[in-house]
Amino acid sequence: MRETIYIYHTNDLHSHLENWPAIHQFLSSSRKNLGPQASFLTLDIGDHLDRSNIFTEGTLGKGNVLLLNEAKYDYVTIGNNEGITLSHEDLESLYKDANFEVIVSNFTDLDGEIPSWLLPYKIHVTPSGIKLGIVAATANYDIYYKKLGWHVQEPIPRLKEVCHMLRPQVDIIICMSHLGMSLDEIISLEIPEIDLILGSHTHHVFEEGKVIGNTLQAATGKYGMNVGLVTMEFDHLARGIQSKKAELFRAESLPNPADAEEQQLIWENEGIAEMSRIVFYNPSALKKEWFMESDLSHFFGKALLSFTKADCAMFPAGIFLRDLQQGPITARDLHQCLPHPINPCVITLTGAELLEVIRTGKNEKWPKLEVKGLGFRGNYLGAIIYEQLQELEDGTVLIKERPLELEKSYTLATLDMFTFGYFFPSLKFAQKQYFMPEMIRDIVKWYGRREKFEYES
Repeated sequence: MRETIYIYHTNDLHSHLENWPAIHQFLSSSRKNLGPQASFLTLDIGDHLDRSNIFTEGTLGKGNVLLLNEAKYDYVTIGNNEGITLSHEDLESLYKDANFEVIVSNFTDLDGEIPSWLLPYKIHVTPSGIKLGIVAATANYDIYYKKLGWHVQEPIPRLKEVCHMLRPQVDIIICMSHLGMSLDEIISLEIPEIDLILGSHTHHVFEEGKVIGNTLQAATGKYGMNVGLVTMEFDHLARGIQSKKAELFRAESLPNPADAEEQQLIWENEGIAEMSRIVFYNPSALKKEWFMESDLSHFFGKALLSFTKADCAMFPAGIFLRDLQQGPITARDLHQCLPHPINPCVITLTGAELLEVIRTGKNEKWPKLEVKGLGFRGNYLGAIIYEQLQELEDGTVLIKERPLELEKSYTLATLDMFTFGYFFPSLKFAQKQYFMPEMIRDIVKWYGRREKFEYES
């Protein structure tokens, strides 16, 4: 006897909820049409939440969990947006009310213990008795996870270990991979026990899947633009897969429920309500500028140096998406100004290395460069702004108004997005200290309160 198994999957939604009503309706109607005895699963492969969205920020991701509950997901894994943009306590409680199970094979606390809110793998048995082994891995940002009290194991060795243990016990192995396309290709070659990889993280799209060796890879891109469906024909007598196929359904072509706009408004208003609290009082308006220094950039630079206690600071003016008005500043105001899931970082450099960073930052193309990823949620990178660092017309560089010394060590406060090597390759390997879980908007809130701008009702 042959049977079809249906695997619906999404990934990297990043809280782009504009397509969620259509996705929810599609999943519900498609599964209903399969009939009560059909074998199907609905999976999310991480980064469903993104704190740049006000609904997600206001509910600290619990609103996203509710959406997954309502859409009747069976299993999810975590991406870096779940894993390293929430504090230890917030991630610990994120899935408290989940009606699905969270699977991450390469995740523990710092003592090597598996947290109570996740499973390292799952053996899912279909109505007809087919045993599906489900494993998952999230990207190895262990340096960040450790700052938050977690440990991420090297994914491929850990997946090999789990799959080797699972293979004799199951008929099919499915891997939920928040690792990216390149590592998925390696997994396909090095772990042939895996029959299906549902990929994510690098926002790649496979229109009809991709087969490497024995493994079918499927991925839906990003932002809920597609819903994936993998169908596998299983032969009960042979106890094996006879065929497997991947396809995509574009969200823009799916019918929207009648109340889609109302749902969007409800989510937005819930986030606004949660973030209406006043966090400090601003004595004068702070205007943003993307291509030069501004009152807002000076305020932020002072906040960054006060918080990190570094010698000088560097950041892009494009991080500011709106002005901060005079008067009461709410959590929503700060979120609208600085929606980025970006953390501050302090880098130790010699004077000579700092000079090289300054030279690199003079790239004339950067200010109007449209940046996607790296935690940046703005439009243009903007001008590179410095605080307590000044270059005179004759080329002399001053740090705290004293001439820079080539052999001396300095501490530079900046944003973690500049340490990944894309803009400043040398900073990727420099000595650095990340500050977590504080995001850059938290630094502004802290500074506003510290400067005794507290709002008095």
